[in-house]
Amino acid sequence: MALDPTKHADWEIAQDAEKNMKTVYELGEMLGLDKEEVLPYGHYVGKLDFNKIMARLGNKPDGKYVDVTAITPTPLGEGKSTCAMGLVQGLGKRNKSVVGAIRQPSGGPTMNIKGSAAGGGLAQCIPLTEFSLGLTGDINAIMNAHNLGMVALTSRMQHEANYTDAQLAQRNLKRLDIHPKKVEFNWIIDFCAQALRNITIGIGGKMDGFTMQSSFAIAVSSEIMAILAIANDLADMRTRIGKIVVAYDRQDRPITTADLEVDGAMTAWMVQALNPNIMQTLEGQPVLVHAGPFANIAIGQSSVIADRVGLKIADYNVTESGFGADIGFEKFWNLKCRFSGNKPNCAVVVATIRALKCHGGAPIPVPGKPMPEEYGKENVGWVEEGCKNLIHHIETVKKAGINPVVCINAFYTDTDNEIKAVRRICESAGARVALSRHWEHGGDGALEFADAVVDACEEPNDFKFLYDLSDPLEKRIDLIAREVYGADGVSYTPEAQAKLKRLEADPDMKEMGTCMVKSHLSLSHNPALKGTPKGWTLPIRDILTYKGAGFVVPVAGAISLMPGTASDPAYRRVDVDVLTGKVKGVF
Repeated sequence: MALDPTKHADWEIAQDAEKNMKTVYELGEMLGLDKEEVLPYGHYVGKLDFNKIMARLGNKPDGKYVDVTAITPTPLGEGKSTCAMGLVQGLGKRNKSVVGAIRQPSGGPTMNIKGSAAGGGLAQCIPLTEFSLGLTGDINAIMNAHNLGMVALTSRMQHEANYTDAQLAQRNLKRLDIHPKKVEFNWIIDFCAQALRNITIGIGGKMDGFTMQSSFAIAVSSEIMAILAIANDLADMRTRIGKIVVAYDRQDRPITTADLEVDGAMTAWMVQALNPNIMQTLEGQPVLVHAGPFANIAIGQSSVIADRVGLKIADYNVTESGFGADIGFEKFWNLKCRFSGNKPNCAVVVATIRALKCHGGAPIPVPGKPMPEEYGKENVGWVEEGCKNLIHHIETVKKAGINPVVCINAFYTDTDNEIKAVRRICESAGARVALSRHWEHGGDGALEFADAVVDACEEPNDFKFLYDLSDPLEKRIDLIAREVYGADGVSYTPEAQAKLKRLEADPDMKEMGTCMVKSHLSLSHNPALKGTPKGWTLPIRDILTYKGAGFVVPVAGAISLMPGTASDPAYRRVDVDVLTGKVKGVF
């Protein structure tokens, strides 16, 4: 009997369920995998050898492909991971062959406010501690690969500053003439560390490096993470890593990792990371965990490789896109599906009553503080007003040619009248609606949800992209701003305008997607604007180039690639039982 989620913390529920976990080999047997295709990391976590699996099953028809997205979340999240796990468990209860494909959590939110994104209540991915604290080392590999590139760049800048051309030639080096104010690369760390957003490096003598301004970003925003998410195989990853632009020279020509001759070594760190990780739900269904979160500052999708494997080894593959449909689903739609060639059969838009109230006029929740008491009281008016944000996201999914399923992610404090209001409004907008109580009841609480998804997967759709890669970059940004966010238009800083002009003249632009960086807390760039803001312009302050990953990254508003740690972070409540070695407090 599972613990009661109204009385026990997520980590307590997870540890109790972990007593009855399947081994990785049992999970492999469930999926029809050969033993050598499962690479164990202990008894309950492993990796899958995707090359062997795809060589054996590559010609097998794909299963149904389901993406889970959401409305604009509160600062506390919207429960997409919980819904994805609940849906996998619900499909399992319906005796469907199903696998989940979700993202590996970042240490930043795990040790900060938001938690590890393993799900919650009776709909979780386990074992929780391994999931939350490094898993099999993929993010560590990304940090080492990325920071090695930065070591190569900064050491070359030091050597070029200290040696003549003849001295460089003696060391088998040619002068790259890197412009110190046109360095595109930075350092990364997998924590929210606002003190590292702006730093000075190389202070000291000439043997202490090249002195310049630099910065740190959070690890999951690295271009290496983006490459892990969209690479098809090792050869593809090796080629992409060699195309990463780290800086420009004094003639404004790009300097790549290949120019630094570090691309091979960077790839060497990533060989094992290319295999997706395998875990399980609380109820024992297989879950693939691969690539990383933060769709507001990165692609924020589980990997193409994990989805391709999932579609071959199960009849239903349930994946998840970060944050709301304006961010995560838009990137799933126009980037991930374009790179993979896979087309979804169904998209789920998750909504909670509390988030609808937030968009309808209730006080905005503050991370680290108790939920305002208004959220525990019935207020149908706030819910109805907040449904305008939900309808906006439904229409976004429809623009991709998909008729979505709305999942009401129910809390035990929600009232029947509030739930009826959401059903009525969504059904009038032409969407399927399912109430799901997976948080409280696990797979048994997700049966209506599972049935709605099964029905939606049988419905033909007309999946299509929002823009063509042949479209100018400025047109693409404008389309996303107007059609997905609801903006009146786009403005550019002089720096962004100059980069836009340079990119429009780059012939490689016709092969590159557009990966927007924007606040996840609003349809606009301003996190304070809830609901469906009107009469605003999207301000683009910078445009980054990820040539290895194959996309351009316009940056809107004041969002930073390095989040900050709050005053009451989760790490204050994480500890270890020194007698058992069990970690407690991770959520």
